Amino acid sequence: MNSHKSTGPQYERFTRLNRGLHIFTILSFITLSLTGMTLKFSYTGWAVALSRFFGGFEAAGFYHRLAAFVMIMVFLIHLVDLARLKTKSGMGFKKMLLNPNSMWFNKKDWRELKASLKWFLGRGERPAYGRWTYWEKFDYLAVFWGMVVIGSTGMTLWFPELFTLFLPGWVLNVATIVHSDEALLATGFIFTVHFFNTHLRPEKFPMDIVIFSGRVPLEEFKLDRPEEYAKLVESGELEKHLVEPYQPIVIRAIRVFGTVALFTGLFIVVWILYAMIFAYR
Repeated sequence: MNSHKSTGPQYERFTRLNRGLHIFTILSFITLSLTGMTLKFSYTGWAVALSRFFGGFEAAGFYHRLAAFVMIMVFLIHLVDLARLKTKSGMGFKKMLLNPNSMWFNKKDWRELKASLKWFLGRGERPAYGRWTYWEKFDYLAVFWGMVVIGSTGMTLWFPELFTLFLPGWVLNVATIVHSDEALLATGFIFTVHFFNTHLRPEKFPMDIVIFSGRVPLEEFKLDRPEEYAKLVESGELEKHLVEPYQPIVIRAIRVFGTVALFTGLFIVVWILYAMIFAYR
């Protein structure tokens, strides 16, 4: 399906803040992956070559911490935005968490998962997905897990003198193992499962740029999210979310950025597989 080639109004799915935060997440995550894997697999030729690009292993460590700071700031800004949306909606925390448009899992996600499996096997129709799918929620909530586990262990290793004032020294050894292995798992997941779900599925191949443009052609939106489309039409809210498409030069720039990010992630996956299979120590 070729997105963003229509000339008619498009549905605005993501706000400017959403898109900006995602771009900084991509940049910081790729930097963290490159520098982190460079340090983790420092004995491989790939790591030595990349370390020279960054200015040496010590410089790679500096860029790793800089990217970590950016990601933490992105996460905090997102939390502030969630608090703003909660205040604006007037809902309590529990109601906001359990409402149909929440990113938290509910019974509908379980039904859609089972229906999707039947659809994959040719034994049922494609589920009428709504605002969020179960795989999008999983990706989203995984970030919270990563920020807690990878972020906390990373901070412990970044400021060991501070944390060992109230924690035993062996915590640093545990933090090193957990930080390294969880980061490896997150990197592998993002650049394989997430990439497939988002970009490499047949109906989105070779790239879904909606997270960058924030906009999706109306016909594609109707086909991709039939439940959300029907609700917006029924409530009369659809017109409020319609915008004009971007100029072709903007879409080309977006595709260039997305392509570079996509191939960088795939390169990292190949590098990790090579290091784990042929050069692991």
